[in-house]
Amino acid sequence: MKITRISVFQVDLPLEHPYWLSGGRLKFEVLDATIVKIETDEGLTGWGEGTPWGHTYVPAHGPGIRAGIKTMAPFLIGLDPRHVLDVERAMDVSLPGHLYAKSPIDMACWDIAGQAAGLPIADLMGGGSRTPRPIASSVGAKTVEETREVIDRYRQRGYIAHSVKIGGDVDRDIARIRDVERLRNPGDIILYDVNRGWTRQQALRVMSAVEELNVMVEQPCETLDDIAAIAPRHSTPVSVDESLVTLQDATRIARDGIAEVFGIKLNRVGGLTKAARMRDVALAHGIDMFVMATGGTVLADTEALHLAATIPDENCHAVWACQDMITVDIAGGRGARNIDGHLHLPEAPGLGVHPDEEALGDPVAVYS
Repeated sequence: MKITRISVFQVDLPLEHPYWLSGGRLKFEVLDATIVKIETDEGLTGWGEGTPWGHTYVPAHGPGIRAGIKTMAPFLIGLDPRHVLDVERAMDVSLPGHLYAKSPIDMACWDIAGQAAGLPIADLMGGGSRTPRPIASSVGAKTVEETREVIDRYRQRGYIAHSVKIGGDVDRDIARIRDVERLRNPGDIILYDVNRGWTRQQALRVMSAVEELNVMVEQPCETLDDIAAIAPRHSTPVSVDESLVTLQDATRIARDGIAEVFGIKLNRVGGLTKAARMRDVALAHGIDMFVMATGGTVLADTEALHLAATIPDENCHAVWACQDMITVDIAGGRGARNIDGHLHLPEAPGLGVHPDEEALGDPVAVYS
């Protein structure tokens, strides 16, 4: 089997509500999605997606994905997509770095490999838990009152897991954490996501002030060095997200005890192939995980669910998905969808969901 054609589509994904990060420092209203279609000489077609969370969140953006694919495509035509390690090496040699540009290619190849084997991707990867995974909401709000409103909106959709965005103001963050904890329901999974929004002193002040609540904080500071520097001075469990990009990051976090939880974002780390290695590092060191699509449609959400299904149930807290945040559906209700706040693994071979091609418009680039 050989890759014969790579088609690239660009789709704007408007958010249902304006979304704020870092205490209102960053605002997002539309996501720039890149959808990739890989065709083979044996008639199998795979689909992938790369949707960064805007252009100002981390070093990843939609036009960069499309430019990266243009650079890599000549090195991919003719390869067997089932040999995902060969495809990975070809991408890494032709374009060092730029992991976010490689993720949709990797996803589409896993989709083809699963179809060829007659197995869902999770089963092909050697996992395949059918336990429904809680979906983590994304509560981007500026005030305590708005935070309550957003959490209530998600609870009405069945969500029990919530990623509450904080950061940037010590007193406001302490008040918000205390308010959310006061309203916590039994069984809730709550992660306070700072998105790098604290300095070292701000992180210590907030985490010390709420220490008795035993909360979990994600990415409290800008870098792994910052998080490591304050680790001996607090007892709050920490999840690392934005600073978890490469396998080297994962091994350093595990070796040095920098965090107790990995937040694995598939688009950020380069796709399923690279994310699976991070999963194994985490499991070998007793580190739990959240699995996340960086953003995007049901394609990206379903990919995240496949990885989550390869993690033991007790080690996977939740899957963050974007489908309930956007107003565009490119797959007509198919794929892993919210059922009472949980995602259920598709039983179809491969990814388990393909888009309606007419919903994508004409491709912006075709390589053959």
